[in-house]
Amino acid sequence: MSSAVKTLDKPRLSVKAQTLWAVGAVVGAVALPQLFHLMGAVSGLGTKLGEAFLPMHLPIILAGLLAGPYAGAIAGFLSPLISFALSGMPSAAMLPFMMIELCAYGLASGLLRNVKLPVIGKVLIAQAGGRAVRAAAIAFSVYALGNDSIKISVIWTSIASGIFGLALQWVLIPLIVFRAENGSRK
Repeated sequence: MSSAVKTLDKPRLSVKAQTLWAVGAVVGAVALPQLFHLMGAVSGLGTKLGEAFLPMHLPIILAGLLAGPYAGAIAGFLSPLISFALSGMPSAAMLPFMMIELCAYGLASGLLRNVKLPVIGKVLIAQAGGRAVRAAAIAFSVYALGNDSIKISVIWTSIASGIFGLALQWVLIPLIVFRAENGSRK
């Protein structure tokens, strides 16, 4: 019986390995933005560097691709919450949307982990899925719940301001995945 989706035979990770990947992704997704905020403060750009480079996204997509959907989704959901508790970033108004978006990134990339597709394709699908889920959550919040703490235009401005970070992920994530998967075989 043939399947419409071709899969790879990647080894199933233990719960311990998935937990370690999730914890590592959370640490990376909390620490990397702090570096960008520090550089933004020193350069006078404020949070603009984080908005451009999207440093929380990279470790979450990696966790999904390398450890699977559970590790990716949990790390994606918890990272913004922990970052907010420690630093106040992301803002309270954007926190639930970041949690939803990053959870979607981790889940989507994790579900694609064993799909026979170039890593760049997996990254593009995860990015599109995460941004679409975030846009839907924002639209629901604004139109259905009457949330006036954010504007619907934030959907488009975040895509425009983050395009460099998205492109950087197109380069870095396939390289890191290649290195991680081939480094573990040696």
